[in-house]
Amino acid sequence: MEVKRDTWRLLFSLFLGQIVSFSLAISSFTTSVISNLGVDAPLAQSFLVYMLLALVYGTILLHRRQKLLIPWYWYLALVFIDVQGNFLSIRAYQYSYITSINLLDCWTIPWVMLLTRFALGTRYSFWQFVGAGTCMAGLSLVLLSDSNSPDVQDASKRPLLGDVLIIAATFCFAFSNVGEEYCVKKKDRIEFIAMLGIFGVLVTGIQISLFERKNLETINWSPTMISLFTGFVIAAFVFCTISSFVLKMSGSTMFNLSLLTTDIWAVAIRIFFYHQKVHWLYYLAFAVVAMGLIIYSLNDSSSDDETAASTTETTTQYEQLSSEETGGANLDWQNRKHQDDDHTCQAPQDNGIDLV
Repeated sequence: MEVKRDTWRLLFSLFLGQIVSFSLAISSFTTSVISNLGVDAPLAQSFLVYMLLALVYGTILLHRRQKLLIPWYWYLALVFIDVQGNFLSIRAYQYSYITSINLLDCWTIPWVMLLTRFALGTRYSFWQFVGAGTCMAGLSLVLLSDSNSPDVQDASKRPLLGDVLIIAATFCFAFSNVGEEYCVKKKDRIEFIAMLGIFGVLVTGIQISLFERKNLETINWSPTMISLFTGFVIAAFVFCTISSFVLKMSGSTMFNLSLLTTDIWAVAIRIFFYHQKVHWLYYLAFAVVAMGLIIYSLNDSSSDDETAASTTETTTQYEQLSSEETGGANLDWQNRKHQDDDHTCQAPQDNGIDLV
């Protein structure tokens, strides 16, 4: 029974990871199209995503009427890093190609493994390294396929600058992923996403007013452009929502390994929209990456962490608002006083019975 439960948990974790990967592929595709149309508004794209997160999860958090489990300034610092990572990654599409960006996204994996080792004390087994290496090998097959496909080079691109931007973005994403893993495992998932949205709106709003206001004025808000922005926001919202489950169940490393299939999903999107033929190496790459994910998951020790996290979550008592605390304290005092009075009245009767 226990083995069956673990098997279903593994399959469910892999399934959620592919939903995250597919949503990231859609957001990458829409961002690439927006960039090709001459629009440069990475902060505005992030602002809309953070606003939707704040509206949905902020409403849930307000309905709970509970104090924060983590001080607000830690959320602000974490969100600031996340915003910079999103800005750098979206900006990289202006200078580099989607294949190169998806490749360099892999730099997040070694950063995450180092940070989780030293910050969270996560230990990785030999087979987990084998699984991670297998995933990387699968992605290399995608690159080999791309190298065999003729591609028209755009003279306006500056690949080196784009590569530097995406590598810097992976470092920011690694910090953000590890911080999110701690929050969703040790504290509260809803609280983290709500604070991500609220402070994300604040940080991106300030940066838009300083750096991106003129770019927004030049955008032609045609139905096509509105559809692209809407598709990006919905895909990014799904990404943020489901990724919190994956991080809680499997951790940052498994989360980033699942994202390696993003490039393969991007190919599927190109087939659907542009009816392009796909090299047979893409199918082999998907199979190799899937094998690596299974190897890593079967040797994943995060199940114990998840159990501990679930226990912590169920036993964690939120501090109620001050008015409720005062009312609750007065009620407890009155109950104790009433019990003491009853005990005082009954004491002589008990003593009398004992004497007889």
